[in-house]
Amino acid sequence: MPRQLPSPVRLGLAMVAGLALAVQSRITGTMGLRLGDGLAAALVSFGTGLLLMILLALGTRGGRAGMAALRGGLARRELPRWYLVAGAIGASVVFAQGVTVGTVGVALFTIALVAGQTVSGLLVDRMGFAAGGRKRLTAPRLAGSVLTMGAVVWAVSARFTALGPWGLSLLLLPLLAGLFYGFQQAMNGRIAAAAGTPLTATLTNFAAGTVVLLAAWLARLPFAPPAHALPHEWWLYCAGPLGVVVVFLSSALVRRIGVLLLGLGAVAGQLVGSLLLDLAFPTPATAVGAATALGTALTLFAVIVAAAPWRRNPAPAHLPPVRASTGRR
Repeated sequence: MPRQLPSPVRLGLAMVAGLALAVQSRITGTMGLRLGDGLAAALVSFGTGLLLMILLALGTRGGRAGMAALRGGLARRELPRWYLVAGAIGASVVFAQGVTVGTVGVALFTIALVAGQTVSGLLVDRMGFAAGGRKRLTAPRLAGSVLTMGAVVWAVSARFTALGPWGLSLLLLPLLAGLFYGFQQAMNGRIAAAAGTPLTATLTNFAAGTVVLLAAWLARLPFAPPAHALPHEWWLYCAGPLGVVVVFLSSALVRRIGVLLLGLGAVAGQLVGSLLLDLAFPTPATAVGAATALGTALTLFAVIVAAAPWRRNPAPAHLPPVRASTGRR
């Protein structure tokens, strides 16, 4: 990702990542309904993404160089080895997609994920956990975060009355996944920095996630009813490649704009994508109204507020400069 890209372009790319995540959520949720197994749907998503990343990592010069650089960084202990399990957090997001989206819809899944993402983004940036270092909690960032959460709640407010206790309890899955999602983005950013390419971070993400999901699926296999046969529609297998787009863009952008702005930009993309999907391909859980459209517009405004520059006012010209005291008189 070239460093000279202006901030609006970077925020636009973050929105593209969010849009891809919204489409991935709908596809994985549909796959979960077809298979009758949300865990199996998540495994299919990660497995197809892993196959694509293996081809890219082995078939491109940048991919091979990135793996060599990552091995060197791990050998010199420049990067903790446990960062390589960041994909397990991504697996929890995809698992939540497969289990919840078919029941509660893309939009309600998005609001729960957004709440977790926003809180996580504030914490990760304040701690300096990402490769870009610590970022101050400025007034625009805090205002943008509050506006974003309020806008998303407003956008999907019409859906809450349609959910029973089971539907509301399902929302805990994407909420918890979102709380850890910011840390995953930060770890992927550090892996990309050590390897010199986001391709390597994307590969390690899908490798770890696939291992975790496969282990969970095998452990549950003797006790669960068998899943339905794999569907024949080709588009149901696009969730993995869309996930590659999400992780690649996130790994490339997080060092430049931070976890919070990356998350808010992705949130805007998710909500726009969710709105378009619910309009074009409605499900029994969808109910698009004026609040949804206005809440989406407010989300875009919130991202602009959070991304606004924040400078201290300069001292008045007539005042003398403040000098540090030396202790002498």
